[in-house]
Amino acid sequence: MRVLKFGGASLSSPECFLKIADLIIERTFAGCKIAVVVSAMGNTTDQLFELAKQVHPAPPRRELDMLVSAGERISIALLAMALSAKGAEAVSFTGSQSGIITDERHSDARIVDVKPRRIVSVLEEDRIPIVAGFQGVSRKGDITTLGRGGSDTTAVALAAALHWPEVEFYKDVPGIFDADPKSCPSAKRFDDMPYESALKLARGGAKVLHERAIELAEKNGVKLRVRSFRTMGETVVGGSARLQDQPSYERESV
Repeated sequence: MRVLKFGGASLSSPECFLKIADLIIERTFAGCKIAVVVSAMGNTTDQLFELAKQVHPAPPRRELDMLVSAGERISIALLAMALSAKGAEAVSFTGSQSGIITDERHSDARIVDVKPRRIVSVLEEDRIPIVAGFQGVSRKGDITTLGRGGSDTTAVALAAALHWPEVEFYKDVPGIFDADPKSCPSAKRFDDMPYESALKLARGGAKVLHERAIELAEKNGVKLRVRSFRTMGETVVGGSARLQDQPSYERESV
């Protein structure tokens, strides 16, 4: 049982969705219960931000959330279609449909609860839930977004709510390195590391995992595997802590 999270770089074209569908089906054939969290395609979120600014130089944050959350909705629908084309049953869910409850801070919301009833129902029917990352719904019923890197946080929060032990992050690099492997060919990959070390790297500017996702994983004892959708290799972060009986989420005071 694990959550698979795919970032925008792995969803850059229609062909990528079909390749990811093959990977997901392969994991289900291995007898593993899977839930999937996805980001928006490629640079879609940046394009939507730019579109908003062409209409309004400082758009209202509530309306900005309504706009930019469309990117993930496109991804979840396309991935569900790709799985269907390959004979697998999948159901797409927005953040609000997934039960991701947040505070009212538009564009930088914090998760305060997760009620994954519909996700659990789909899993019990042996179908694959595809969840939109980066977004949720406030306690007032408004669509919210979680800020940059928010899809990583969604994946960890969902794993905690389901009491699942691991999240696999599929990135454009095969793990966490001591330097950016794209600009430094001699960078060395870590096979594993504690949460504390991963947090230190994230706070120092490393962009492989979002700081908030690591903090939430540590609170709930969720192991993180950082992999590439292109090549072999991974870094395993944490996982030594006991899974929480009652999941601990972000709070407004954080």
